[in-house]
Amino acid sequence: LFPDSEDHENLLSKGVTHILSVHSGAKPVLEDMTYLCISASDSSSQNLLQHFKECIQFIHECRLGGGGCLVHCLAGVSRSSTLLVAYLMTVTELGWQSCLAATRAVRSYASPNPGFQQQLQEYESTLLHEVRPLGCFGGVCNQARLLCTQLFAPARFGNVYHLRIWGFVCKNEKKF
Repeated sequence: LFPDSEDHENLLSKGVTHILSVHSGAKPVLEDMTYLCISASDSSSQNLLQHFKECIQFIHECRLGGGGCLVHCLAGVSRSSTLLVAYLMTVTELGWQSCLAATRAVRSYASPNPGFQQQLQEYESTLLHEVRPLGCFGGVCNQARLLCTQLFAPARFGNVYHLRIWGFVCKNEKKF
């Protein structure tokens, strides 16, 4: 099990209230955290796309509630970054490659495997419009609200990072 996702005091001190855990042994560990556990391997044949909407809603509802969400897998390279990129695509008007570049700005070794990259491309070209309804994320241009330079990693938990997006991004947002 990934030890940093169990460091209760450190997570609380960083404002983490929700944990999205995506790996083959994903399960809730800390009683007072809200979990979404996705069982998935880091394989190009693994279908993460089927979990995008659920994960995006989980992260977004956490943010709307003022919480912080830790997204982790085992190495913090492929699965977790894939889900984060899908989320960023949904709340901005940026494509998967731009969102991956923004993620890499704070996590240089974020690297979805080729199968996950293909799923991000498929999400962008076919499914994203279903999940990102017009007006869902506030009344101002999404790109203006989320400047990639405002992505930062205030704390690193070994192989996992806590990505914060400045609070003003959410002030006009509403639920899906």
